[in-house]
Amino acid sequence: MAWRRDPFESIRREMEEMRADLDRVFHQASAGGRLLPAGGMSDRMLPALRGEFRVDIREHEEDVIVVADLPGVDKDAVSLTLLNPRALEISCERTTENEEKHEGYYMRERVTGSMSRVVALPADVTDNDAKASFKNGVLEVTLRKMIPSKKSRILIE
Repeated sequence: MAWRRDPFESIRREMEEMRADLDRVFHQASAGGRLLPAGGMSDRMLPALRGEFRVDIREHEEDVIVVADLPGVDKDAVSLTLLNPRALEISCERTTENEEKHEGYYMRERVTGSMSRVVALPADVTDNDAKASFKNGVLEVTLRKMIPSKKSRILIE
């Protein structure tokens, strides 16, 4: 049996080199402010750098519950919009109290600025009787599912 060479080996090697190059570029671009760690960008930093936040969605019999982690955000800076029966937009603004320069930082991962995310919901919901709470940087939104209308007979004229 003859051993074949992996046809994707060269592509994998090129992708690894491209990722290493991108890590170097990000590191060099931020070297003055030391915004990124010397080892490159870690996967846990990517959502924050893209302006995203983590979300959990639970579906119950009568409602859908969305929980979002928004550390460092004030309650007044959060905005919720039901875009359609299956999409909830969560927007917020994260600010820092002191406008300190980048001097003295070894690493800085806490991001300031606007963040927004549209969350796809598992069922059609309505904003009637919607409830939202915000405590210790955790947003919890409860949305009622739309109840399908009962069968009704349509009269023909």
